[in-house]
Amino acid sequence: MKVRLLALAHARSGDKGDTANVGLIARRPELYPLLEREVTAARVARHFTGMLTGGVERFELPNLGALNFLLHGALGGGGTVSLKTDAQGKTLSSALLRMEIEVPDGTL
Repeated sequence: MKVRLLALAHARSGDKGDTANVGLIARRPELYPLLEREVTAARVARHFTGMLTGGVERFELPNLGALNFLLHGALGGGGTVSLKTDAQGKTLSSALLRMEIEVPDGTL
């Protein structure tokens, strides 16, 4: 079945210049391998199609049960020059949590 990441994880986001930083943290340790397998950099890039002028990098933090994504070119130049409403990328964590992935029955 398909579920939104919101059912599986928490998220936080912020910025460094024109790059948004989104951390995705599994709600339970046993959910981390599912997130690691399903939430790839390519899939996140597709989820944010039209918002990025650069690529997506993913970093695994298994000891924290988390993934960290850098969304390059997501902020219209960054907080001091951007005309975007969210020039610091604070809402991008909520946007990522709306992404749907396939999970095995009984996961939740």
